[in-house]
Amino acid sequence: MMSKYRRSLWLLCLGAPALGVVCALCLAGSAVTAADNAVAAGRPPQIHPDWAGAVIPPNIAPLNFLVRESGSRYLVRLRSQHGRPLEIASRSGTIAIPLKAWRQLLDANRGGQLTFEVFVQDGKAWRRFDPLACTIAPEDIDNYLAYRRIHPVHAAWRDMGIYQRDLRRFDESTILTGAYFGDGCVNCHTFCNQRADTMLVSTRSRQYGNAATIVRDGTAEKVAATFGYGAWHPTGRILVYTSAKITMFQHPAGDEIRDVIDLDSLLAYYDVDSRTVKTTPALARKDRLETYPTWSPDGRFLYFCSAPLTWTERNVIPADYDRIRYDLVRIAYDAQRDAWGEPETILSARETGQSILLPRISPDGRWLLFTMCRYGCFPVYQQSSDLYLMDLQEKLEAASVKFEARAGTTGGEASDLTLPTSYFKLPINSDQSESWHSWSSNSRWIAFSSKRGNGTFTRTYLSYIDPNGVVHKPLLLPQQDPTHYDSCLWTYSVPELIAGPVPVTREKLGRVVRGARRIDVQLPITTATPKAGPETAGDPYRPTRE
Repeated sequence: MMSKYRRSLWLLCLGAPALGVVCALCLAGSAVTAADNAVAAGRPPQIHPDWAGAVIPPNIAPLNFLVRESGSRYLVRLRSQHGRPLEIASRSGTIAIPLKAWRQLLDANRGGQLTFEVFVQDGKAWRRFDPLACTIAPEDIDNYLAYRRIHPVHAAWRDMGIYQRDLRRFDESTILTGAYFGDGCVNCHTFCNQRADTMLVSTRSRQYGNAATIVRDGTAEKVAATFGYGAWHPTGRILVYTSAKITMFQHPAGDEIRDVIDLDSLLAYYDVDSRTVKTTPALARKDRLETYPTWSPDGRFLYFCSAPLTWTERNVIPADYDRIRYDLVRIAYDAQRDAWGEPETILSARETGQSILLPRISPDGRWLLFTMCRYGCFPVYQQSSDLYLMDLQEKLEAASVKFEARAGTTGGEASDLTLPTSYFKLPINSDQSESWHSWSSNSRWIAFSSKRGNGTFTRTYLSYIDPNGVVHKPLLLPQQDPTHYDSCLWTYSVPELIAGPVPVTREKLGRVVRGARRIDVQLPITTATPKAGPETAGDPYRPTRE
């Protein structure tokens, strides 16, 4: 009579996908017994990717991996406090975990530990390695992740697109690619409150012009304007975006020769109901560069990055480009009256000595995640770029009296809160660039872009943040083939966690971008205002950024 372990092994082999999993009766009948009598290796096994020590979402896809130990047969046992252990056999060392059994095991052990026991046969003898372990978080991550996929070219591109991945399995689908509108550029995808039914995606095309496609409640429409980095007000009624004169240039030498500068920039906003574009003097100062807007969850404050504009020539890269550093600023907003306050500096570059970029606030309003790098506005090209976390509750509670005292301030420089800082560098940073990031809807997970490992390819990582702001070892976005990233020449950037799939098909979005029907708006005209309409003729490979 089969033991329960042998029965589970046989059933799992029948249902397991390919990728080198061997469903052999001889292995099922003898490997478990032999492995249980294995000799201790006295060390943990080498596995790839390395999941050990990570905190994982209970709804994540199976963490398939490769056992990097020499051998002819492999057995892996996954166990936790509740439920039957999973046993997976392989002759190649590739461990493909059955989806249904994986889900059941994780769901039954939320908040518990998941142990990986690895056994390897080399010759006639079996070795038993020290167990590896992960922690299963109590809270789910959002079911979907949207990201931009592009080759890491130096100054040009041809194939790019916005894709969405079901994090519960390995299904990837297309939101929109440039192939749907004449090999155009697609970027700056932005969602409202992690909802896929309210979305912005910007496009550039020589054939169909530059535009912003707005999705609301399953309906898509094209606005004849170029929207940069965007942020939806929590109500979904307005969308703040960057309008910038962006230039990409190269250094003669260095670890990363590419760089980006905003020669001019401002913030404007699109009113969805009235279909108009507006701005306000505090968001479009002639002596400042404004970019990277993000809203507080209650919609009362807009946070953004601001740097002094010290040059007068808006078509030439200034000699002191490496001295440009951005402050973190916020401004009050009254949605009922469509009225703006005056900027308040939350954290200054003078205080940090670095450029503060990409602010994003957790949906519970407690934490502000941002990056800092040596200078400039584009952290993905800065090896020095790291992730930082600010406790807004601690900082802004201390500031409440000062805010009230300054409620009537108008004009002039952005007021400085001059408060003790309450931010810290995250321990999950690497020696390469950390950049784009987003929060889950329950404020317990972040997705972020990192060039760790090789410094060239941007990959997506997921990390758990507990209620006290403790950040845990990141998890590389799992793939069905554990060696996927070893030969993958795509870079994955701007990861946005969303609750579900985008409800509008790629075909429909493509038709909207190509179509003649559009909403014409009057833009605030400055040197930062991009020109709408067709691009100039020339090489089909056009410059873009990661």
